[in-house]
Amino acid sequence: MRRFLASSIGVTCAAALALPLAPSGAAAAAAAPGGTAPAVTRAAVTNGAGTPGGTQSLPLQPLDPDRASGAAMFGLAPRSVRPFSLVGVIWDDPAAELHGQVQVRARAADTGVWSGWQDVETHNADHAADPETAERTSGRARGATAPLWVGASDGVEIRVRAESRSGSEAEPKAGSESTPLLPPGMRLELVDPGEDPPPQDTPSEDTPSEDAPSGDTPSEDAPSGDTPSEDAPSGDTPSEDAPSGDTPSEGAESPDRNPGEGAGENTGQPSGQNPADGSAVIPADAPRTGAMSAEATAASAANAPLAPLGATEIPALNRAETEEEYHVLRGTEAAGQEGNAGGQAPRAEPYIGPRPGIVTRSGWGADESLREQGFVYTDKVSAAFVHHSASGNNYTCAEAPSVIRSIYRYHTESMGWRDIGYNFLVDKCGKIYEGRAGGVANPVLGAHTLGFNSNSMGVAVLGTFSSTSPPAAAVTGVAQLTAWKLGLHGMDPSAKTYLTSGGGNLYAKGTQVRLNVISGHRDGFNTECPGGKLYDKLGTVRSAAAGYQGR
Repeated sequence: MRRFLASSIGVTCAAALALPLAPSGAAAAAAAPGGTAPAVTRAAVTNGAGTPGGTQSLPLQPLDPDRASGAAMFGLAPRSVRPFSLVGVIWDDPAAELHGQVQVRARAADTGVWSGWQDVETHNADHAADPETAERTSGRARGATAPLWVGASDGVEIRVRAESRSGSEAEPKAGSESTPLLPPGMRLELVDPGEDPPPQDTPSEDTPSEDAPSGDTPSEDAPSGDTPSEDAPSGDTPSEDAPSGDTPSEGAESPDRNPGEGAGENTGQPSGQNPADGSAVIPADAPRTGAMSAEATAASAANAPLAPLGATEIPALNRAETEEEYHVLRGTEAAGQEGNAGGQAPRAEPYIGPRPGIVTRSGWGADESLREQGFVYTDKVSAAFVHHSASGNNYTCAEAPSVIRSIYRYHTESMGWRDIGYNFLVDKCGKIYEGRAGGVANPVLGAHTLGFNSNSMGVAVLGTFSSTSPPAAAVTGVAQLTAWKLGLHGMDPSAKTYLTSGGGNLYAKGTQVRLNVISGHRDGFNTECPGGKLYDKLGTVRSAAAGYQGR
């Protein structure tokens, strides 16, 4: 961390000059099922070299009723389309639900072979901004299924079958007040993630992340802590201003190491050279070359002083470096030195896990023109909600950036959100990715757990874990991330805390709810997320995270 402190002046100045641009206009309005609205293609330029991503939006058409049940069906016959890798279905009203089954088939672009029918998760309304927030009431939000990653494809077929409900139709009759089984305005979204950013070394899918802190993993029997946390949130109203105390003062310098000096072993080689052959070494956190847009500059500058402007990765720190970073971020470095000079007791060292490596938005290739300008913050991070993306497990770790870019585009362009909903994402190899923009150390307000987005963070493990167990590396990645981020906010991963519900199907608005500091999505909302197999691992996550914090 010390090697990045001196860069904060330049980063902060760049941030001040970089005013994010307004995003492009929304796509054409969706048609009702069976309507004749034309297909829509949404595309955007990339922030650097490479192929731009885009979205094809196709209105669903009525099909013959299901032969067995007589249920209404909508869909599209097999057809060739432009390349895409992720699919989902959206509709007009974000409060409406799709009561039925959605299945898709895709034709592989490289082989021309059609897949079998794949189920798309339809219950996705619980992943959303809180009621009555600006993001929820913007007029741009739409209802949607979860996204499904199908890989590089150029053909698609879809069918949507309404639930069998005696005496009811898929859509209500004129003058009827009954709820339709299939919501109006259904469209198939085909998302192309665009070209990958330059490749980085990726750990084996069977090997835990190299950023894993050393030491034994604590048992699952760590105390849960029945006493409410003293760090309970003081309020639930998010702030659009940067949180105080989370950005160090300009020009802060390391007290005992020169800026840019590495923390590793002294090899006797000049800085920046490979000890084996003297060749130039490009650090994993090196910034991307080329001009940065105003939006990209602002998103990157929000991570000052953790990494230089344009960095593709925020590097892992050891415990000592993490503790120093903690005091800098919290403004306690100078206070501690003054206290020691006056004969007072030295500052207390925090309970915080070593900071893991985090791939930045630049690292996974975010097109910053898709999100809304500015950042929205909540008061603090009192809890972490763990999710699965429900996007399927048929991806490789090398494809994870493409999956994230696709989800990001689906959340912003298809669903009408201000940014990707999750604060962080973790792939099956345990690699951690920055989610919603605003700074990984800051309490960024997400859209992940309807009713409990304030004073919390959302972590999504890429995949579907209803019946498939999550890889050990992914569980470790969640533990590493929460040990660090919750530690920044003084929270014990094995304890309980109180959050105020913003409204949902489990807790009425205004209800004070006692939750685990690390909870599953289903703890705050009646949902299957994060999948039974991942939910069963949360005890391991809590005890491991507490151990990483030194508790």
